[in-house]
Amino acid sequence: MKMWSLQNLLFILCIALSCVTGEAAVIHVSGYEGGDVHVSCRYDSGYEDYEKYLCRNDCGNSDVLIMTTAAKKDKYSIYDDKSKRVLTTTISDLSSRDAGKYWCGVTRTGTDYYPAEVKLDVVPDSCCDRSTKIQSYEKGSVSISCPYENSYQSNLKYICRGNRPSTCQQQAVTTSDSKQNGRFTLTDNKASRKFTVTITRLTQKDSGSYLCGVHRDTGLDVFSAAELEVKGWCCVKSNRLNGTVGHPLTMQCPYPPQHGTNRKFLCKGDHRHNCTDVVTSQNNSGQTDLRFTLIDDISSSSFSVTITELKAGDAGTYWCGSDSEWSAGNYTKIQLSVVETIRPQSTYTPDKTVKDASLFHSVVYIVPAVLLLILIFALVMVYKYKCHKVQGTEVNMNQKIIKDADREEVMDDADIYENQDVVVYSQQRTSKHQSTCHQYDDKRQQDSVYQNVTAKKKERTLH
Repeated sequence: MKMWSLQNLLFILCIALSCVTGEAAVIHVSGYEGGDVHVSCRYDSGYEDYEKYLCRNDCGNSDVLIMTTAAKKDKYSIYDDKSKRVLTTTISDLSSRDAGKYWCGVTRTGTDYYPAEVKLDVVPDSCCDRSTKIQSYEKGSVSISCPYENSYQSNLKYICRGNRPSTCQQQAVTTSDSKQNGRFTLTDNKASRKFTVTITRLTQKDSGSYLCGVHRDTGLDVFSAAELEVKGWCCVKSNRLNGTVGHPLTMQCPYPPQHGTNRKFLCKGDHRHNCTDVVTSQNNSGQTDLRFTLIDDISSSSFSVTITELKAGDAGTYWCGSDSEWSAGNYTKIQLSVVETIRPQSTYTPDKTVKDASLFHSVVYIVPAVLLLILIFALVMVYKYKCHKVQGTEVNMNQKIIKDADREEVMDDADIYENQDVVVYSQQRTSKHQSTCHQYDDKRQQDSVYQNVTAKKKERTLH
């Protein structure tokens, strides 16, 4: 126990008195949790064939982590490049407990030689405290801006997906060396100390976290973070318009206030990336259809397009906007339908109400009139029936009088005249009932009865 304490004391004194050959260098190394770190120590000439090791803290026997006699031990590996006189040790699967002080040591007789002191920092494998939020739409494009310090103008720049700095450079989608990789293009503007990565033909799978990285020769690389959201085109501003052949029609297209000086346009096509400009706010010399007129009202942040005389072929899908990149909120989709004539859609009209009212009033007047005619007809029939009945009664009475006359042949003239008076009285009485029926027929019947009575009288006189 005393021997180990004495060794530790000698180690401390050796470092303090710089008993090593030359002054010990201090190396700062950083690594990410879960990642690897490489510790490289350069040693003096003459120690190429000596045993080397990596130790922690006071470098007691229990502090030795790995020696060159065993290339790998647990999470440590060691390699001695004798030609360059560089001892490299790798520590894998870093954790926060690995942070601290290390020594590169050379075993020799007496006091060991320690060419370098190593200070290791272990940081979480994530980035960053702040992240730039970016939105775009599928099949469009987007640019991610990555600023850096002036001292890194010549350093390697790159971008990767995810938020793990430890593996970002190995998984970079493009770098400042390659410039372009498929849909990814990196442009470095050293004057503004900013590099820009443009992604084209976006899909929703491109959504997620991105890291802009600047490689450093020592220490950890420098990163900035961006969060990209790629939206689908299901929820764009969309309008439906209906027009009639031969009539004018106006389309309204709002745009962001900051696009007041941008080029405005209206194009026709099933998709925004496959549409042909119909009219624009700039340089309309190439416009083929002069029926389309674009008027820009900057004060209301909108422009209108008027079609002076619609044709059937004008029906279809139109896109109007103020940004050729088709950024969010900078366009409007218009679905135009064109018909030959306007078809009434309402089943209710005031004319129908008037017609119904007229029909009602007609029924009110016609029905009573018909009923009155029927009543008059019925009265006439009853009246005729009564008149016919009275006539029948009169004939029967006349026949009875004649029969009575035959039975009274022996009657004298006085009796005959008495009967005549009776007949006349009967005729007069009957006439009162028939005065309004057939007066002419009554007179003829009276004369006939009178003649019959007179004839009977003459016959009796002759006999």
